[in-house]
Amino acid sequence: MSEIVMNAKDYIGYEYKEIRAQNDKISLYLDGYQNFGWEADRNIAVTSNGKITCLKLKRDRKINNKMELTRLQRHFEACMQEIEALEKSKTTAATITALIIGILGTACMACSTFAITQEPPHILLCILFAIPGFLGWIAPYFVYRHMVRLKTQKIDALIEQQYEEVHAVCEKGRRLIPQIPIGT
Repeated sequence: MSEIVMNAKDYIGYEYKEIRAQNDKISLYLDGYQNFGWEADRNIAVTSNGKITCLKLKRDRKINNKMELTRLQRHFEACMQEIEALEKSKTTAATITALIIGILGTACMACSTFAITQEPPHILLCILFAIPGFLGWIAPYFVYRHMVRLKTQKIDALIEQQYEEVHAVCEKGRRLIPQIPIGT
């Protein structure tokens, strides 16, 4: 009869992590977490629902420098959240402004409609309200694009600074795990 002998070195206990990220940032997250000892769990399929993907990661529970790696990982996650917030802020003010202009245009069109349906019809008042009404329906597109373009110019430099910080944090994490071969 053959007997299977296992050493204590054969068992590796893992800790697991699940992250949700936008599809365009998946590679960045995978590369970043790899620098903190995490690897994609090949036993679990990656799930996606349109723009967001759920990644399952694992790492050795007895990894060296775990406290420092966890600190760096939290810094990485904070930088990534800041990048996402900055990217969302590009369109937030523009969307609000465009919506307000559109609602004001609709209100002017409603006034124009009420003016023409009065007995007797107030044609001059209808025309006076219709002009800003149509402008309020057309202008939001152009206002939105202009505001996003201006905000993007301001924010792109801040986003680039955050990416530099992400790369610096990942480099520090990589130095703490010398046994990870590059390209895995």
